Amino acid sequence: MKLSPRLSMDAAALAAFYRATLLEDVLPFWFPRSVDVEHGGYLHCCAADGSIVDTDKSVWAQGRMAWMVLTLYNTWEPRPEWLAWGQHGVEFLNRYGFDADGRMFFTLTRDGRPLRQRRYAYSEAFLCIAAAALFRATGDEAYRELAVRLFRQFVEWNFTPGRMPPKFTAQRPMVGIGPRMIALTTAQSLRSDLGPDQEWTTWIDRCIHEIETLFVKHDQQVVMESVTPTGAISDHFDGRLLNPGHAIEAAWFVLEEGAYRNRPDWIRLGCQMLDYSWRRGWDPEYGGLFYFRDLAGLPVSEYWHDMKFWWPHNEAIIATLYAVKLTGQSSFADWHEQVHAWSFRHFADPEHGEWFGYLQRDGRLSNTLKGNHWKSCFHYPRMLWKCVQILSS
Repeated sequence: MKLSPRLSMDAAALAAFYRATLLEDVLPFWFPRSVDVEHGGYLHCCAADGSIVDTDKSVWAQGRMAWMVLTLYNTWEPRPEWLAWGQHGVEFLNRYGFDADGRMFFTLTRDGRPLRQRRYAYSEAFLCIAAAALFRATGDEAYRELAVRLFRQFVEWNFTPGRMPPKFTAQRPMVGIGPRMIALTTAQSLRSDLGPDQEWTTWIDRCIHEIETLFVKHDQQVVMESVTPTGAISDHFDGRLLNPGHAIEAAWFVLEEGAYRNRPDWIRLGCQMLDYSWRRGWDPEYGGLFYFRDLAGLPVSEYWHDMKFWWPHNEAIIATLYAVKLTGQSSFADWHEQVHAWSFRHFADPEHGEWFGYLQRDGRLSNTLKGNHWKSCFHYPRMLWKCVQILSS
Protein backbone atom coordinates (compact mmCIF):
# COMPACT_ATOMS: atom_id res chain seq x y z
CA MET A 1 0.00 0.00 0.00
CA LYS A 2 1.60 3.24 -1.16
CA LEU A 3 0.50 6.05 1.11
CA SER A 4 1.71 9.17 -0.66
CA PRO A 5 4.31 10.01 -3.27
CA ARG A 6 5.78 12.62 -0.91
CA LEU A 7 6.14 10.23 2.02
CA SER A 8 8.12 7.77 -0.12
CA MET A 9 7.33 4.95 2.30
CA ASP A 10 5.49 1.73 1.64
CA ALA A 11 3.39 0.03 4.30
CA ALA A 12 6.20 -2.16 5.63
CA ALA A 13 8.60 0.76 6.04
CA LEU A 14 6.00 2.94 7.74
CA ALA A 15 5.01 0.09 10.07
CA ALA A 16 8.67 -0.37 10.98
CA PHE A 17 8.94 3.35 11.78
CA TYR A 18 5.89 3.33 14.03
CA ARG A 19 6.99 0.13 15.78
CA ALA A 20 10.54 1.36 16.40
CA THR A 21 9.25 4.71 17.67
CA LEU A 22 7.04 2.97 20.21
CA LEU A 23 9.62 0.47 21.42
CA GLU A 24 12.71 2.68 21.34
CA ASP A 25 11.45 6.22 21.95
CA VAL A 26 8.11 6.17 23.79
CA LEU A 27 7.89 3.08 25.98
CA PRO A 28 11.36 3.64 27.54
CA PHE A 29 10.29 7.16 28.51
CA TRP A 30 7.55 5.71 30.74
CA PHE A 31 8.73 2.29 31.83
CA PRO A 32 10.05 1.17 34.18
CA ARG A 33 10.53 4.55 35.87
CA SER A 34 6.81 5.35 36.09
CA VAL A 35 6.17 2.16 38.09
CA ASP A 36 5.62 3.11 41.72
CA VAL A 37 7.28 0.20 43.50
CA GLU A 38 6.47 1.64 46.92
CA HIS A 39 2.71 2.27 46.67
CA GLY A 40 1.60 0.57 43.46
CA GLY A 41 0.31 1.98 40.21
CA TYR A 42 2.13 4.54 38.11
CA LEU A 43 3.63 7.99 38.64
CA HIS A 44 2.74 9.75 35.41
CA CYS A 45 2.74 13.54 36.00
CA CYS A 46 6.11 14.43 34.56
CA ALA A 47 8.22 17.11 32.90
CA ALA A 48 10.10 16.91 29.61
CA ASP A 49 12.90 14.75 31.00
CA GLY A 50 10.54 12.39 32.84
CA SER A 51 11.09 13.90 36.28
CA ILE A 52 7.99 13.77 38.47
CA VAL A 53 6.20 17.07 39.03
CA ASP A 54 3.18 15.70 40.95
CA THR A 55 2.65 12.37 42.71
CA ASP A 56 -1.16 12.34 42.59
CA LYS A 57 -2.51 9.58 40.39
CA SER A 58 -5.17 9.80 37.72
CA VAL A 59 -7.40 6.73 37.73
CA TRP A 60 -7.79 7.15 33.96
CA ALA A 61 -4.01 7.00 33.54
CA GLN A 62 -3.64 3.90 35.72
CA GLY A 63 -6.18 1.95 33.67
CA ARG A 64 -5.00 3.23 30.30
CA MET A 65 -1.31 2.61 30.98
CA ALA A 66 -2.03 -0.90 32.22
CA TRP A 67 -4.08 -1.61 29.08
CA MET A 68 -1.29 -0.31 26.86
CA VAL A 69 1.50 -2.55 28.16
CA LEU A 70 -0.83 -5.55 28.46
CA THR A 71 -1.96 -5.06 24.87
CA LEU A 72 1.65 -5.06 23.72
CA TYR A 73 2.12 -8.28 25.69
CA ASN A 74 -0.94 -9.85 24.08
CA THR A 75 -0.39 -8.73 20.50
CA TRP A 76 3.34 -8.20 19.96
CA GLU A 77 5.51 -10.18 22.34
CA PRO A 78 4.91 -11.83 25.75
CA ARG A 79 7.63 -9.97 27.61
CA PRO A 80 7.39 -10.76 31.34
CA GLU A 81 8.03 -7.14 32.32
CA TRP A 82 5.05 -5.93 30.26
CA LEU A 83 2.78 -8.38 32.05
CA ALA A 84 4.18 -7.40 35.44
CA TRP A 85 3.83 -3.68 34.78
CA GLY A 86 0.25 -4.10 33.55
CA GLN A 87 -0.80 -6.21 36.50
CA HIS A 88 0.80 -3.63 38.80
CA GLY A 89 -1.62 -0.95 37.56
CA VAL A 90 -4.73 -3.14 37.60
CA GLU A 91 -4.11 -4.32 41.15
CA PHE A 92 -3.52 -0.78 42.40
CA LEU A 93 -6.93 0.28 41.08
CA ASN A 94 -8.58 -2.91 42.30
CA ARG A 95 -7.36 -2.07 45.79
CA TYR A 96 -7.86 1.71 45.92
CA GLY A 97 -9.98 2.82 42.98
CA PHE A 98 -13.52 2.17 44.30
CA ASP A 99 -15.80 3.82 46.82
CA ALA A 100 -18.10 1.90 49.16
CA ASP A 101 -20.83 1.78 46.50
CA GLY A 102 -18.53 0.35 43.85
CA ARG A 103 -18.08 3.55 41.84
CA MET A 104 -14.59 4.59 40.83
CA PHE A 105 -12.69 7.72 41.75
CA PHE A 106 -11.05 10.17 39.33
CA THR A 107 -7.85 11.00 41.22
CA LEU A 108 -6.00 9.43 44.14
CA THR A 109 -3.04 10.35 46.29
CA ARG A 110 0.18 8.48 45.66
CA ASP A 111 -0.72 5.93 48.34
CA GLY A 112 -4.28 5.46 47.08
CA ARG A 113 -6.40 7.78 49.20
CA PRO A 114 -9.33 9.29 47.25
CA LEU A 115 -9.07 12.91 46.12
CA ARG A 116 -11.84 13.43 43.58
CA GLN A 117 -14.80 11.62 42.11
CA ARG A 118 -16.56 12.92 39.01
CA ARG A 119 -20.18 12.38 38.12
CA TYR A 120 -19.51 10.37 34.97
CA ALA A 121 -18.12 6.84 34.74
CA TYR A 122 -15.16 6.90 32.37
CA SER A 123 -12.77 5.57 35.03
CA GLU A 124 -14.75 2.33 34.92
CA ALA A 125 -14.25 1.99 31.16
CA PHE A 126 -10.47 2.30 31.39
CA LEU A 127 -10.05 -0.26 34.16
CA CYS A 128 -12.51 -2.45 32.25
CA ILE A 129 -10.28 -2.69 29.17
CA ALA A 130 -7.17 -3.19 31.32
CA ALA A 131 -8.81 -6.03 33.24
CA ALA A 132 -9.93 -7.67 30.00
CA ALA A 133 -6.40 -7.45 28.62
CA LEU A 134 -5.04 -8.94 31.84
CA PHE A 135 -7.52 -11.83 31.55
CA ARG A 136 -6.29 -12.49 28.02
CA ALA A 137 -2.71 -12.48 29.26
CA THR A 138 -3.24 -14.70 32.32
CA GLY A 139 -6.50 -16.63 31.88
CA ASP A 140 -7.49 -15.62 35.42
CA GLU A 141 -11.30 -15.57 35.49
CA ALA A 142 -11.32 -12.93 38.22
CA TYR A 143 -10.13 -10.39 35.68
CA ARG A 144 -12.80 -11.42 33.18
CA GLU A 145 -15.45 -10.99 35.86
CA LEU A 146 -14.05 -7.57 36.78
CA ALA A 147 -14.07 -6.43 33.16
CA VAL A 148 -17.65 -7.56 32.54
CA ARG A 149 -18.89 -6.00 35.77
CA LEU A 150 -17.24 -2.69 34.99
CA PHE A 151 -18.60 -2.60 31.44
CA ARG A 152 -22.13 -3.19 32.69
CA GLN A 153 -21.64 -0.58 35.37
CA PHE A 154 -20.35 1.91 32.79
CA VAL A 155 -23.28 1.53 30.40
CA GLU A 156 -25.84 1.43 33.20
CA TRP A 157 -24.51 4.67 34.64
CA ASN A 158 -24.21 6.46 31.32
CA PHE A 159 -27.29 5.24 29.47
CA THR A 160 -29.98 4.72 32.10
CA PRO A 161 -32.13 7.90 32.17
CA GLY A 162 -31.77 9.69 35.49
CA ARG A 163 -28.96 7.45 36.74
CA MET A 164 -26.15 9.96 36.32
CA PRO A 165 -26.55 13.31 38.09
CA PRO A 166 -27.29 15.86 35.35
CA LYS A 167 -24.67 18.38 34.32
CA PHE A 168 -27.32 20.98 33.56
CA THR A 169 -30.86 21.64 34.72
CA ALA A 170 -33.82 20.14 32.88
CA GLN A 171 -34.34 23.47 31.17
CA ARG A 172 -32.06 22.54 28.25
CA PRO A 173 -31.32 18.78 28.20
CA MET A 174 -28.33 17.66 26.13
CA VAL A 175 -26.61 14.37 25.33
CA GLY A 176 -22.96 13.95 24.31
CA ILE A 177 -21.10 11.79 21.83
CA GLY A 178 -18.53 10.86 24.49
CA PRO A 179 -20.39 8.02 26.26
CA ARG A 180 -21.34 6.48 22.90
CA MET A 181 -17.84 6.45 21.49
CA ILE A 182 -16.34 5.12 24.72
CA ALA A 183 -18.99 2.39 25.00
CA LEU A 184 -18.26 1.49 21.37
CA THR A 185 -14.50 1.16 21.74
CA THR A 186 -14.79 -0.54 25.13
CA ALA A 187 -17.09 -3.19 23.68
CA GLN A 188 -14.64 -3.66 20.80
CA SER A 189 -11.82 -4.17 23.30
CA LEU A 190 -13.86 -6.72 25.25
CA ARG A 191 -14.56 -8.63 22.06
CA SER A 192 -10.85 -8.69 21.29
CA ASP A 193 -9.71 -9.79 24.75
CA LEU A 194 -12.65 -11.79 26.13
CA GLY A 195 -14.02 -13.16 22.86
CA PRO A 196 -17.17 -12.41 20.82
CA ASP A 197 -20.44 -12.03 22.69
CA GLN A 198 -23.86 -10.75 21.73
CA GLU A 199 -23.71 -8.30 24.62
CA TRP A 200 -20.77 -6.48 23.04
CA THR A 201 -22.35 -6.58 19.58
CA THR A 202 -25.62 -5.12 20.85
CA TRP A 203 -23.83 -2.15 22.39
CA ILE A 204 -21.63 -1.62 19.35
CA ASP A 205 -24.68 -1.55 17.08
CA ARG A 206 -26.56 0.80 19.38
CA CYS A 207 -23.67 3.24 19.71
CA ILE A 208 -22.97 3.44 15.98
CA HIS A 209 -26.68 3.95 15.33
CA GLU A 210 -26.90 6.77 17.87
CA ILE A 211 -23.70 8.42 16.61
CA GLU A 212 -25.06 8.34 13.06
CA THR A 213 -28.62 9.42 13.79
CA LEU A 214 -28.03 11.96 16.56
CA PHE A 215 -24.59 13.51 16.03
CA VAL A 216 -23.67 13.25 12.33
CA LYS A 217 -25.37 16.02 10.34
CA HIS A 218 -24.83 15.33 6.66
CA ASP A 219 -26.74 18.42 5.58
CA GLN A 220 -24.20 20.60 7.42
CA GLN A 221 -21.27 18.19 6.97
CA VAL A 222 -20.44 18.10 10.65
CA VAL A 223 -20.16 15.78 13.65
CA MET A 224 -21.62 17.44 16.74
CA GLU A 225 -20.19 17.09 20.22
CA SER A 226 -23.55 17.56 21.99
CA VAL A 227 -27.16 17.65 20.81
CA THR A 228 -30.62 17.56 22.35
CA PRO A 229 -31.97 14.08 23.19
CA THR A 230 -33.74 14.05 19.80
CA GLY A 231 -30.61 15.07 17.90
CA ALA A 232 -31.50 18.72 17.38
CA ILE A 233 -28.85 21.43 17.50
CA SER A 234 -29.02 23.90 20.38
CA ASP A 235 -28.03 27.38 19.18
CA HIS A 236 -25.84 28.25 22.17
CA PHE A 237 -22.13 28.04 23.01
CA ASP A 238 -22.34 24.43 24.25
CA GLY A 239 -24.72 23.34 21.52
CA ARG A 240 -22.61 24.73 18.66
CA LEU A 241 -19.30 23.47 20.03
CA LEU A 242 -17.32 21.14 17.78
CA ASN A 243 -14.44 18.97 18.99
CA PRO A 244 -12.65 17.75 15.84
CA GLY A 245 -10.36 15.39 17.74
CA HIS A 246 -13.26 13.64 19.44
CA ALA A 247 -15.15 13.29 16.18
CA ILE A 248 -12.10 11.93 14.36
CA GLU A 249 -11.48 9.43 17.16
CA ALA A 250 -15.08 8.26 16.90
CA ALA A 251 -14.60 8.02 13.13
CA TRP A 252 -11.84 5.43 13.41
CA PHE A 253 -13.84 3.41 15.92
CA VAL A 254 -16.60 3.25 13.29
CA LEU A 255 -14.10 2.44 10.52
CA GLU A 256 -12.67 -0.37 12.61
CA GLU A 257 -16.10 -1.89 13.11
CA GLY A 258 -16.93 -1.49 9.43
CA ALA A 259 -13.79 -3.41 8.52
CA TYR A 260 -14.36 -6.10 11.17
CA ARG A 261 -18.00 -6.69 10.22
CA ASN A 262 -17.60 -6.08 6.46
CA ARG A 263 -20.06 -3.20 6.57
CA PRO A 264 -19.46 -0.82 3.65
CA ASP A 265 -22.11 1.54 5.06
CA TRP A 266 -20.14 1.93 8.29
CA ILE A 267 -16.88 2.40 6.39
CA ARG A 268 -18.61 5.13 4.41
CA LEU A 269 -19.95 6.69 7.62
CA GLY A 270 -16.51 6.67 9.26
CA CYS A 271 -14.95 8.29 6.21
CA GLN A 272 -17.65 10.97 6.17
CA MET A 273 -17.07 11.70 9.85
CA LEU A 274 -13.34 12.01 9.20
CA ASP A 275 -13.89 14.22 6.16
CA TYR A 276 -16.32 16.57 7.90
CA SER A 277 -14.15 16.92 11.00
CA TRP A 278 -10.87 17.34 9.16
CA ARG A 279 -12.24 20.12 6.97
CA ARG A 280 -13.60 22.00 9.98
CA GLY A 281 -10.68 21.22 12.29
CA TRP A 282 -7.48 21.63 10.28
CA ASP A 283 -5.82 25.02 10.66
CA PRO A 284 -5.15 26.33 7.12
CA GLU A 285 -2.74 29.00 8.35
CA TYR A 286 -0.43 27.20 10.78
CA GLY A 287 -1.35 23.56 10.32
CA GLY A 288 -2.48 21.16 13.02
CA LEU A 289 -5.94 20.56 14.41
CA PHE A 290 -7.81 23.18 16.39
CA TYR A 291 -9.11 21.94 19.74
CA PHE A 292 -12.57 23.50 19.41
CA ARG A 293 -14.54 25.09 16.60
CA ASP A 294 -18.00 26.67 16.41
CA LEU A 295 -20.65 25.20 14.12
CA ALA A 296 -21.60 28.62 12.76
CA GLY A 297 -18.05 29.98 12.63
CA LEU A 298 -18.73 32.22 15.62
CA PRO A 299 -16.21 32.87 18.40
CA VAL A 300 -15.70 29.94 20.78
CA SER A 301 -16.05 30.63 24.48
CA GLU A 302 -13.27 28.25 25.62
CA TYR A 303 -10.01 30.21 25.71
CA TRP A 304 -7.89 27.22 24.60
CA HIS A 305 -9.97 26.69 21.46
CA ASP A 306 -7.11 27.38 19.02
CA MET A 307 -4.42 25.41 20.86
CA LYS A 308 -3.00 22.22 19.41
CA PHE A 309 -3.24 19.28 21.83
CA TRP A 310 -1.35 16.02 21.24
CA TRP A 311 -4.23 13.57 21.29
CA PRO A 312 -6.39 14.86 18.39
CA HIS A 313 -3.34 14.47 16.18
CA ASN A 314 -2.86 10.90 17.39
CA GLU A 315 -6.47 10.13 16.48
CA ALA A 316 -6.15 11.82 13.09
CA ILE A 317 -3.05 9.78 12.22
CA ILE A 318 -4.97 6.57 12.99
CA ALA A 319 -8.17 7.63 11.23
CA THR A 320 -6.50 8.79 8.03
CA LEU A 321 -4.46 5.59 7.85
CA TYR A 322 -7.56 3.45 8.38
CA ALA A 323 -9.41 5.42 5.71
CA VAL A 324 -6.72 5.00 3.06
CA LYS A 325 -6.35 1.33 3.96
CA LEU A 326 -10.08 0.71 3.51
CA THR A 327 -10.76 2.97 0.52
CA GLY A 328 -7.46 3.62 -1.26
CA GLN A 329 -8.44 7.26 -1.72
CA SER A 330 -5.45 9.53 -2.30
CA SER A 331 -6.97 12.39 -0.29
CA PHE A 332 -6.80 10.31 2.89
CA ALA A 333 -3.19 9.38 2.09
CA ASP A 334 -2.34 13.06 1.67
CA TRP A 335 -4.03 13.89 4.99
CA HIS A 336 -2.14 11.08 6.71
CA GLU A 337 1.15 12.45 5.52
CA GLN A 338 0.11 15.99 6.42
CA VAL A 339 -0.85 15.25 10.01
CA HIS A 340 2.03 12.80 10.47
CA ALA A 341 4.61 15.33 9.31
CA TRP A 342 3.15 18.27 11.25
CA SER A 343 2.81 16.25 14.45
CA PHE A 344 6.27 14.75 14.51
CA ARG A 345 7.78 18.12 13.67
CA HIS A 346 6.02 19.97 16.49
CA PHE A 347 5.19 17.50 19.30
CA ALA A 348 8.18 15.15 19.25
CA ASP A 349 11.10 15.64 21.65
CA PRO A 350 14.29 14.24 20.10
CA GLU A 351 16.22 14.84 23.32
CA HIS A 352 14.15 12.92 25.86
CA GLY A 353 11.64 10.99 23.77
CA GLU A 354 7.83 10.97 23.84
CA TRP A 355 5.69 13.92 22.72
CA PHE A 356 4.94 17.18 24.41
CA GLY A 357 1.25 17.65 25.04
CA TYR A 358 0.32 21.28 24.49
CA LEU A 359 1.19 23.75 21.76
CA GLN A 360 0.12 27.26 20.91
CA ARG A 361 -1.75 27.73 17.65
CA ASP A 362 1.44 28.40 15.68
CA GLY A 363 3.12 25.23 16.97
CA ARG A 364 5.24 26.78 19.71
CA LEU A 365 5.36 24.90 23.01
CA SER A 366 2.81 26.06 25.55
CA ASN A 367 4.56 24.10 28.31
CA THR A 368 6.92 21.16 28.61
CA LEU A 369 4.63 18.67 30.35
CA LYS A 370 4.82 15.11 29.10
CA GLY A 371 2.30 13.76 31.62
CA ASN A 372 -0.57 14.98 33.77
CA HIS A 373 -4.04 13.74 34.77
CA TRP A 374 -5.04 13.42 31.09
CA LYS A 375 -1.79 12.76 29.24
CA SER A 376 0.01 9.54 30.06
CA CYS A 377 1.31 6.47 28.26
CA PHE A 378 -1.84 6.00 26.19
CA HIS A 379 -2.92 8.13 23.19
CA TYR A 380 0.47 8.41 21.52
CA PRO A 381 1.65 4.81 22.08
CA ARG A 382 -1.83 3.53 21.19
CA MET A 383 -1.52 5.44 17.91
CA LEU A 384 1.85 3.86 17.15
CA TRP A 385 0.58 0.38 18.04
CA LYS A 386 -2.67 0.78 16.12
CA CYS A 387 -0.91 2.06 13.00
CA VAL A 388 1.37 -0.98 13.01
CA GLN A 389 -1.69 -3.24 13.31
CA ILE A 390 -3.44 -1.48 10.41
CA LEU A 391 -0.38 -1.57 8.16
CA SER A 392 0.38 -5.21 8.97
CA SER A 393 -3.13 -6.57 8.38
